[in-house]
Amino acid sequence: MNVQDSKALTMKELVVGCSQLDVLPGNIWKNVEKAERLVSENAEKGCRLLIFPEMWSCSFVYSRLREMAETTPHVLERFQEWGRRNEMVLVGSLPERDGDAVFNSSYVIDRTGEIVGKYRKIHLFSYNREHEYFGRGEKSVVCSTSVGRLGIMICYDLRFPELARRLALDGAEILCISALWPTTRINHWSLLLRSRALENQMFVMGCNGCGKEQNLRYGGASAIVSPTGELLAEGKDGEEQVITTLDQDLMTAFRRQIPCFEDRLPGAYNII
Repeated sequence: MNVQDSKALTMKELVVGCSQLDVLPGNIWKNVEKAERLVSENAEKGCRLLIFPEMWSCSFVYSRLREMAETTPHVLERFQEWGRRNEMVLVGSLPERDGDAVFNSSYVIDRTGEIVGKYRKIHLFSYNREHEYFGRGEKSVVCSTSVGRLGIMICYDLRFPELARRLALDGAEILCISALWPTTRINHWSLLLRSRALENQMFVMGCNGCGKEQNLRYGGASAIVSPTGELLAEGKDGEEQVITTLDQDLMTAFRRQIPCFEDRLPGAYNII
């Protein structure tokens, strides 16, 4: 599907948010309880699309990874019920057990409570030994929802522009990224979010976690960026809800003004 053929967002003005959580390592039901409350609070503010951080139910406790993945079907049932009850699209990554493997998988729940997309993290962060504990995803994912076409990425994926461009070419209108990105490299996170938005002329929502896990501190700075690279909303380094309104006409106008996708020469790149 060519990017120019993608359907317009269902709503001209769409309230969206990033739920920047302090994810408690291994404390699944405490995290779930907090997330449920925040979904309701954001729904009261008119939010129709809400993103959660990477591994939002449990964080990265490698020694308990398989055990934690066993709870994901039950967590997902709750996630689906929240979407249905609040008529909200929800996105967030959880550990997914499949045979002997565990995947870092981001689920997309539509406002009906239906799972309309699942993306398994492709780029595993070798610096943190993720490849030793997780299976590797193999397919990019763009899914149709009641608020538009969402392209899904997870944390380290943000450093790979090829994946974001693939999602844009496949018709993504909003790029949704769940992450647990550390404070030490938070300037990279902020720069890359704006870069992915501007180079692909689409909205980007990056939901990062905050708080501390062993010697690692997560940096927050969740952000929502316009197709022109403008920062629409940004969090600080603590737990908070980052909310703003997207205007789909902005994306359409900018793509007409500077027709980057029409001016591409794929044959010259020999990559995409």
